[in-house]
Amino acid sequence: MTSLKLNKARAASWKITPGKALVYGFMYLFALVCMIPLLWMVRTAFINPKKALDLFSVSWPTMQNFTRIWNAAPFGTYYANTFYIVFGVLAVQFVLITMTGYAFARLDFYGKNVLFVLFLTQLMITPDVLILPNYRLLAGFNLTNTLIGVMLPFFASAMGTFLMRQTIKTIPIELEEAAKVDGCPLPRLITQIYVPLLTPVYIAFGMISASYQWNNFLWPLIMINSVSKRPLTVGLAIFAMSYETGAQWSDVCAATLLVVSPLLILFFVFQRQFIESFAHSGIK
Repeated sequence: MTSLKLNKARAASWKITPGKALVYGFMYLFALVCMIPLLWMVRTAFINPKKALDLFSVSWPTMQNFTRIWNAAPFGTYYANTFYIVFGVLAVQFVLITMTGYAFARLDFYGKNVLFVLFLTQLMITPDVLILPNYRLLAGFNLTNTLIGVMLPFFASAMGTFLMRQTIKTIPIELEEAAKVDGCPLPRLITQIYVPLLTPVYIAFGMISASYQWNNFLWPLIMINSVSKRPLTVGLAIFAMSYETGAQWSDVCAATLLVVSPLLILFFVFQRQFIESFAHSGIK
């Protein structure tokens, strides 16, 4: 009887009504409109430059645009610098948000709630407001025009700490108590019990942080002066500016596709874990 009711409920949920058809049609139409710039960029990146502005022209895809722009600018160096920044920031953030999240979720100390509220005020301040004081501070330590100077202001993350704290509070305290009874020290407790259970949060926060660092433009533009230390966003902007007079859209779109393709692949691979992680991280 229960299975019969469940099957009827599933059948009712899949039944298409005029209202559902209208909503789904609007959603698909809106998604298609939002994808038009991406589709146009992909199409232009693989087409002959002479036919780039002709929307109705058809030709075989070519890789010459990518070969030309790869040789015109040091995109290999830009990729290496960007990967170094993204993974360097993520490695430090994972360690810090794990420790601070555990401290705010499990430890009792004086002024914990007040300190947590003050810590979350970082979410209310846009990073662009802090560019000048951060630059003056790092310039005093001679860290301008260095990759570590680009990375340093992002090592601490209020959002990551909040996600970690909320998730740790949902984990039964009995697991920790049982481990302490068996003589498990705190470092081993965190690495062997909490870290495996926090994998969905690491994936969600990692995608958000990696996307932000990958697309970050203003701060690296201010901090980096040498070509050998430019990330992809700065290199792409300078490359596109050099092609503005000639309006070579095929080369610009090919370079843009090189920059955004890793993020697109990352999202398509981990989109399911990304959505599920927020559903189980204390944010409903």
